[in-house]
Amino acid sequence: MSTRKNNLKIASFFAGAGGLDLGFEKAGFNTVWANEYDKTIWATYERNFPHTKLDKRSITDISTNEVPDCDGMIGGPPCQSWSEAGAGRGINDNRGKLFYDYIRILKKKQPKFFLVENVAGILNPKHADAFNGFIKAFEDAGYNISWKLVDANDYNVPENRLRVIIVGYRKDLNMKFEFPEPQAYKPVLRDAIGDLRQAQPAKKLNKSWGLELPVPNHEYMHGGFSTIFMSRNRVRSWDEPSFTIQAGGRHAPIHPQAPKMLFVEANKRIFVPGKEEDYRRLSVRECARIQTFPDNFVFIYNDIADGYKMVGNAVPVNLAFSIAQKIVADMNEYIAIDLESFQEFVLEQNKKKAFA
Repeated sequence: MSTRKNNLKIASFFAGAGGLDLGFEKAGFNTVWANEYDKTIWATYERNFPHTKLDKRSITDISTNEVPDCDGMIGGPPCQSWSEAGAGRGINDNRGKLFYDYIRILKKKQPKFFLVENVAGILNPKHADAFNGFIKAFEDAGYNISWKLVDANDYNVPENRLRVIIVGYRKDLNMKFEFPEPQAYKPVLRDAIGDLRQAQPAKKLNKSWGLELPVPNHEYMHGGFSTIFMSRNRVRSWDEPSFTIQAGGRHAPIHPQAPKMLFVEANKRIFVPGKEEDYRRLSVRECARIQTFPDNFVFIYNDIADGYKMVGNAVPVNLAFSIAQKIVADMNEYIAIDLESFQEFVLEQNKKKAFA
């Protein structure tokens, strides 16, 4: 699925369905090894990255010598620990501590760069000590650190999605990552899903149609809407970016064919009377389009909830691509400078030999 390859190799941790990996491959990187512990994701990753070795163990069980040498490490440690929508237990959650296993491997492998992605909630003041601790640990591992809270809509993604991106360059490279400037055009829902035909409701018990549909994964979860869901407007129009695609199918945004929900009172909205049939959740494929996955990237699942989970937990491909392009340029610049320095060194040594 990549546009081209170069000699830059990456290892992917907490790979999920591979949104981050695909964005880096589009920029020319070669994913030589990936790690994902969730068995409901394995079939999807292996279908779409057949060239990549997938390690299916927990990162806690992986020793550093089992990770191949690479130019970069990328990954998004589990976000539930830091999510404002979840319990937000942070470093007190075992999943939050997985950051340190990533740092353990990074410190030993010493790739030229690394990237970490996580939810905006990690910047909550109650997590300040943990976040600052991570940054210091990255610096102590030997890296110049840059981090920023970005909106994916600024990087060719038709979705408002705030995420923290941390990038480190090994200190001996004498470089520091600078985030690319936001793009002028902000894509909207019409750009992403305006051409898709009518979606299919999932089978009974929200089971998948598998590969039976003309457009893979173009099926949506059916069932009632919770009072939490109905407490806010969940409809964005065709000419707006999507709400954030979440990992839970029951909280998927409503398709833009529906009118905006009507305000009744605080924390209560309703569907426009007479238009109730228009209020359906976005399909898994529509969510994938919004997350900028191509249609030939097929998600494999039996329960449609697993499809939404994979898509919602992914890094948008175009966001990853924008970041990866800048890293490629920086790495190529470093390689060129390094080669020039080596050539100068060889020339100087030859001069010394000539006059010896």
